[in-house]
Amino acid sequence: MSFLYLIYLPTTRKAILGDTAMKIYDVEGFPNPARVRIALAEKGATNECEFVPVDVMNGEHRSEGFRAKNPDASVPCLELEDGTCISQCTAITEYIDSAFDGPSLCGASAKERAVVHMMNRRAENGLLDAVGDYFHHATPGLGPKLETNQNAEWGNHRKSIAQSTMSYLDDVLAENAYLAGDTFSMADITAYAGLAFADFAKVEVPSNLTSLIAWRQKVAGRPSVSGEPN
Repeated sequence: MSFLYLIYLPTTRKAILGDTAMKIYDVEGFPNPARVRIALAEKGATNECEFVPVDVMNGEHRSEGFRAKNPDASVPCLELEDGTCISQCTAITEYIDSAFDGPSLCGASAKERAVVHMMNRRAENGLLDAVGDYFHHATPGLGPKLETNQNAEWGNHRKSIAQSTMSYLDDVLAENAYLAGDTFSMADITAYAGLAFADFAKVEVPSNLTSLIAWRQKVAGRPSVSGEPN
């Protein structure tokens, strides 16, 4: 079972970044791994790491071996050659943004960085994570073996938060080309993945949110998302 296939990128070649070999443990097509894959593609760095699949459906992410790398028991997880493991999409994207050349995804100035992080957190907590809470608590989710301690009331509350956040993002995009201003950023990646997850979880994007819908179509056309060359 896979959530969604946002991008189709080569995942077979292991390359060396200076003295650093990168591995990314993930599940192709899942929302948070997709955020990291889009970030890599934006920086032209998809082939600079090895992708290691994690069998989430059979609980590999909760195994002792995987928890030794990432106590969060979640994907994605970035492992560097020296054994350093970095989890959480924002932290991984920060690393990718600093490690590779190209336009910044996290902002160049102090103000830009602050705005990007603010909007990224709003998109993450209010949309992507909110949809995730709805999916894991108020629907069958990934099935009874993985979905424990469900709270349907909480899940439905979070669905309403996701819908409110969609409206908020529409207002922002009515005034700006992208969520943090005129430049595509980490915040746009997070929101795009959140909307894709919403589709999968059957949380509808209202048709009157025209700015959000137009922005989504624009982002979908980026090579990092579509997989098509420039």
